[in-house]
Amino acid sequence: MEAGTNPTRTLSVLVENKPGVLARVSGLFSRRGFNIDSLAVGPTEHPEVSRITIATAVDDAVLEQLTKQLNKLVEVLKIVELEPDSVRRELILVKVRADQSTRGQVLEIVQLFKAKSVDVSADTITIEATGNPDKLGSLLEMLEPYGIRELVQSGLVALGRGSRSITDRSLRTERNKAIRAI
Repeated sequence: MEAGTNPTRTLSVLVENKPGVLARVSGLFSRRGFNIDSLAVGPTEHPEVSRITIATAVDDAVLEQLTKQLNKLVEVLKIVELEPDSVRRELILVKVRADQSTRGQVLEIVQLFKAKSVDVSADTITIEATGNPDKLGSLLEMLEPYGIRELVQSGLVALGRGSRSITDRSLRTERNKAIRAI
């Protein structure tokens, strides 16, 4: 890691599945001048709860500040910083130049990375790949010499390893008790 750079931290934030929650969470980062490197949001196994996965490069003090501020938002149920060894995945779709002379080479790279071609034209191949950010970065590096015409990448999704879950039923019970006590 270069001097002066912060490690990328991954936060898993459970929130009530209500309109405007994502805007409030992302606005909190924006108002304080912190960049979000990756953002993914989706439902959980509980329909009333969504999970926001945020990757941001901040130091410990800033992470603590952000966590405290997020906890002040009424709709935030739980925040967990995921360990560096957590299961992390992203999806990319990448359109690469590939004429008849280079198509075989591009397809070899696709196979090497366990990706798949999802569209082929006379001069391009569109590739779908999933994996951790390092794997996808390596794939893009290998495809770069052929010419990347277009790229779209999902946000990072991640889960901690092992049998523990941050979405157990007790979090809703605790939150409901706290709300009733007010």
